[in-house]
Amino acid sequence: MLRRLALTAVVTLAAVSVTAPGASALAGASGQVPSALPTSGPLSAVQPALGPLPVPLPPLPSFLGGGSGGGGTVDEPAARTRLTVTVERSGVAGADGTFELTCGPTGGTHPERQGACDRLPGLTVTVERSGVAGADGTFELTCGPTGGTHPERQGACDRLAEVGGTRAGQDLFRPAPEGTMCTMIYGGDASARIVGTWEGRRVDTTVTRGDGCEIARWNNLVPVLPDLR
Repeated sequence: MLRRLALTAVVTLAAVSVTAPGASALAGASGQVPSALPTSGPLSAVQPALGPLPVPLPPLPSFLGGGSGGGGTVDEPAARTRLTVTVERSGVAGADGTFELTCGPTGGTHPERQGACDRLPGLTVTVERSGVAGADGTFELTCGPTGGTHPERQGACDRLAEVGGTRAGQDLFRPAPEGTMCTMIYGGDASARIVGTWEGRRVDTTVTRGDGCEIARWNNLVPVLPDLR
């Protein structure tokens, strides 16, 4: 009878020790909770067999630095520029199709990714009614490296580079300020529109030859625009 009471008391005390809210606070340096069994009397005989009742501590969540989550750092995706380029009926083997162009850590499927990324800044020049054979039309101009369909692309890039860091370069694509006194000289019906990116700035300007100011602007842009002098 005494033995049965002793075993019942052992089981009950073990359950209380594990579930009690203050169990972890009683743990010593070894991380174990001291036994709740008496050290003397009829129940002391079972103490050596059971020993201290362990209370395991749960592992830290991975976002706190525990488990297999490492230090909890999150990789930020690098900034990228992505374009989708579709080419049809180019006549060049392997050039037709739709390609992804990504300028950044990954390169997409564009067949000339690095060169295309290097040439992204550029200008589209549309010339009308110039009266010069082969000068009218829409042309692409890229610099660094020089490329595109512009008929004077090398000279145009040289001109842009020449004025790039000067005050003239800052005003190169700007119309004359409002109120500027311009000579009443008519230079013909030619007009041109230039759209794109140059020196990190967006460009969208129209140049005519309707007065002295516009003629001067046109001449300053030669050979980006055809020479009509």
